[in-house]
Amino acid sequence: MQKKMFANQLYKTYETYKEQKLSHRRIKHNDILPLIKNRNSGVFEISEIGKSFEGREIYLLKAGTGKIKVMLWSQMHGDEPTATQALFDIFNFFEHPGDLKDEAELILKNCTLYFIPMLNPDGAKRFQRRNAQDIDINRDALRLESPEAKLLMKYRDVVNPDFGFNLHDQDVWYSAGNTKHPATLSFLTPAFDNEKTINESRKKSMQLIAEMNDVLQNFIPNQIGRYSDDFMPTAFGDNIQKKGTSTILIESGGFADDQERQIVRKLNFVAILYALYSISNNNFVIKEITDYEKIPFNKKNKLFDYIIRNAAIPNNNMKYKADIGIRSRSLHDKDIFEIEEIGDLSQNYAYFEIDINGAEIISVNIGNDAEFLIQTYFVS
Repeated sequence: MQKKMFANQLYKTYETYKEQKLSHRRIKHNDILPLIKNRNSGVFEISEIGKSFEGREIYLLKAGTGKIKVMLWSQMHGDEPTATQALFDIFNFFEHPGDLKDEAELILKNCTLYFIPMLNPDGAKRFQRRNAQDIDINRDALRLESPEAKLLMKYRDVVNPDFGFNLHDQDVWYSAGNTKHPATLSFLTPAFDNEKTINESRKKSMQLIAEMNDVLQNFIPNQIGRYSDDFMPTAFGDNIQKKGTSTILIESGGFADDQERQIVRKLNFVAILYALYSISNNNFVIKEITDYEKIPFNKKNKLFDYIIRNAAIPNNNMKYKADIGIRSRSLHDKDIFEIEEIGDLSQNYAYFEIDINGAEIISVNIGNDAEFLIQTYFVS
């Protein structure tokens, strides 16, 4: 099957593979345990490879018999679950591929896949970035003081994968370049030294990202960004790249009206499976480094969730004109919306905007709850 046809079929038939028992961002360890333990198709070899700081089991799922080894790990930050959900969709795909059986079999014939779907279950319980020690696992690649970091590095060394996928979420306020378009997905092939040397291993990850970008533009045109590749000595991606694994960072960002990131989950499903297909038939090597470098850099804090433009705000017996920027803030159990900026936001964009042409809004202060404004101007 042609590569774009495969990606299109994945996109069109996604609901066939979607794991229906995972439907929101705040998934916990207990949500995924039965989805791991009850797999009995014979496609996956399932192993408990260790425990978190608080004693929660961490699992590795292995599939395939091929020479190319690919390792994928997700949710080393507990509040970044989008790719974790997509991995369970991918497990369903390999067990019941339907009309895409030939493509699934090709991947498993040419590759051996190693999945760690939830590296930081303690952080997931609290819906927080750090683990139960308050350590950022992704900055613990040298000292390895957290049990989760020790485990990840141990299995990187045991498996010695040819390719590694480091799966994360990013803030929804990144734009793809200096534009109004959100960076719905962002990529990076991390550097392994301060000089940002491009060796053969790093070149392969650049080529693969360029290939993924080429296909994903059909679904999210102009909504893909690229992180800066400044060397981060304590980060996992940089150190795994240094060990010779072609490392691909995927960051799941924002999409309009997708607070639970279920659309972005679907895009992860397509992106990762398409990447595995490209690895299995080696078709990504036609790409050039310049194709990777054409992906625009992320621009942070360019976007808001909502902008109310040209409001008249009374204060101290006078009125002034200002734009009001509203952003969501994630708590452990819900998202809330707050006023984050008041002033000239003419150089910013939002997922949803309205110009109220001088209408008056009272009691506007930074940090105020913004639910009333959202209901008034965007819902009613």
